[in-house]
Amino acid sequence: MIARARAVLAAASTIHFVHDGFSDILYVFLPLWASEFGLSLAQVGVIRTTYTGGMALFQIPAGFLAERWGERRLLVAGTAVTALGFVAAGWAGGFLPLLGILLAAGLGSGVQHPLSSSLISKAYEGGGRRAALGTYNFSGDVGKAAVSAVVAFAAAAVGWRVAGATYGVLGLLVAGALLIVLVRLGAGSATLEEAAQGDRVTGWGIRDPRGFGALAAIGMIDNSTRTGFITFLPFALIAKGSTVAGIGTALGLLFVGGAAGKFLCGLVADRVGVIRTVILTEAATALGIVVIIAAPLPVALVALLPMGVALNGTSSVLYGTVADLVLAERRSRAYGLYYTLSVGASALAPTIYGLVGDMIGVSATLGIVSTVVLVTIPLCLVLRPAVSAPARA
Repeated sequence: MIARARAVLAAASTIHFVHDGFSDILYVFLPLWASEFGLSLAQVGVIRTTYTGGMALFQIPAGFLAERWGERRLLVAGTAVTALGFVAAGWAGGFLPLLGILLAAGLGSGVQHPLSSSLISKAYEGGGRRAALGTYNFSGDVGKAAVSAVVAFAAAAVGWRVAGATYGVLGLLVAGALLIVLVRLGAGSATLEEAAQGDRVTGWGIRDPRGFGALAAIGMIDNSTRTGFITFLPFALIAKGSTVAGIGTALGLLFVGGAAGKFLCGLVADRVGVIRTVILTEAATALGIVVIIAAPLPVALVALLPMGVALNGTSSVLYGTVADLVLAERRSRAYGLYYTLSVGASALAPTIYGLVGDMIGVSATLGIVSTVVLVTIPLCLVLRPAVSAPARA
């Protein structure tokens, strides 16, 4: 049983690695697209919003469909659609075709977070769920760091079209392998028993609506801060004298720190509690953004590693808390709801901050981002009654 749970976790972590790689190589491509297609900062934000918005739109439908069809088929199909989108993007000739392709790719990627989280929660129903979800989240940031760095250097060598399409082909191969593995594990297919249990539970299955609402609000601000900051970080670094390859290195540093944060913050939450951990990471995120705005390029690059720990570490704590606040029979749709709200906020953020950036500049806009993230701190006080002092396993 333990071996099977670990195998399910490994499969879900692999798919998270691949999907987060797809999502975050966009940050490498955005300055290149802006240069090639003559885009404004607002249009850059719309590109990011389109992809992330596609992800947000399919989170809840994916959760509902998984209750009837199982997670397996949807995960494989969604991964294949996203991969094909990045292959097709290599032939995009302008802004509007690129938007259409990225919308389809984002819709495909919308299956990944809620269904992978549901798979892991089922596999670790007997205990260790938070640690398993922390490992899963860690794998996504490893994907961000590794794929962003490799694709950035590949784009500098052979162009963004070839680099993106090559990673898309790799995604197709992973989708095929995922199907084989999950079938052999007997994971991700809806059973008659699960369907019957689900029919007996009405609504979303949320045990504590007030606590879930506060958790979702924190997740929305946390995600919008992350996408807002990372979308315009390359432009801030270019203004300091960075090259395209240097941006890949910078994002790699940020995502390596994020991967460490996903793992470390889960351990910290087990020691000091969910609330204290979230307050600590969000305050550190606000401070880190200010340091990176003000510092010269060498200092900013050094600051990106610890900044990544705070910027991405919060989400690992939040994801594990979702399962504590909902019934097991409605976990897929509850994760879908949570991810729709948080990913939806992150989808809107680049466009909103892009419009602001066109008016007041990148540095001032990032200063606003650092201020908004502090709103999560009073929200933590609302969430406090719904969670115990040490995080529940």
